[in-house]
Amino acid sequence: MSFSSITKNELARIQGNGDCCKRAELAALVKMDGTLHKNGSQMSLDIKNFNAAVARKAFSLVKDLFNIGAQVMVRRKVRLRKNNIYLVRVPAAEKKTEIMSALGIMDDAGLLQERVPGSLLKRDCCRRAYLRGLFLGGGSVSSPERAYHLEIITSNLRHAKDILRILKRFKLSGGINARKNWYVVYLKESEQIAECLNIMGAHDALLEFEGKRVYKDVRNKVNRLVNCETANLDKTVAAAVRQVEDIKLISRVKGLDKLPVSLRQTAEARLQFPDANLRELGEVMVPPVGKSGVNHRLRKLSEIAGRLRGGDEVGF
Repeated sequence: MSFSSITKNELARIQGNGDCCKRAELAALVKMDGTLHKNGSQMSLDIKNFNAAVARKAFSLVKDLFNIGAQVMVRRKVRLRKNNIYLVRVPAAEKKTEIMSALGIMDDAGLLQERVPGSLLKRDCCRRAYLRGLFLGGGSVSSPERAYHLEIITSNLRHAKDILRILKRFKLSGGINARKNWYVVYLKESEQIAECLNIMGAHDALLEFEGKRVYKDVRNKVNRLVNCETANLDKTVAAAVRQVEDIKLISRVKGLDKLPVSLRQTAEARLQFPDANLRELGEVMVPPVGKSGVNHRLRKLSEIAGRLRGGDEVGF
């Protein structure tokens, strides 16, 4: 099961604190997944979703708010992944005006309205419920093991901007992208996605998200440290190989006994300990020499070898 499905199943089990929250959540579900269906003189409100838990939530909200027995149907897609489609059909003929007005589908003049009515979002708990309904109706969140991405898809640009304003009320900075005929409201920062899950009430999903996020961050940090150590080790080995080659060249052409005592001591230590780093090399000398001192002597040896390769006369 995907992380989005796990999150939706948890959110679908949340019961609103009061009718205002239930109304806001159902209004968001209808805004995302609802259509008006007319069959002759009969009119109904259809709510379609691919998640059975979300369909049960819509059925429960309709019954609690309007005391209407909705009809639930299951259809199977015949193309692509052949998912089940769950349809909650609300017979709106009896209480059409009440339902449409309560859910913000119709204004006082009886006209359909695109914007989210402010009356549904007066309280903070209602805004949380509306955000939860939006996610249940058209949201998804990636598993933090792969990427940090939460999105809500709507077909209406004005509604997308309204969603963005609701997110900003909770200090969440999202964005809007156009995707074919849809508008995608998204969050990409891990901290903001975690806060959004908390606001909607998906606390179990939040714990899983945070656990995977911490594991991923620790793993990435360890990888960076290992890569850094490996790179440093590679540099140390490459430098040591060059130093050994330089010292062997000096030994063949001039002889190490011709070198000053400090350089001869360093050259012999390097030949004896080709894998040692500068600190370790300095510790085996008598008396011990610091890293900077060892590095200075090795540079001197490299310069001498360079002059010998160029055919220059080198004196000590």
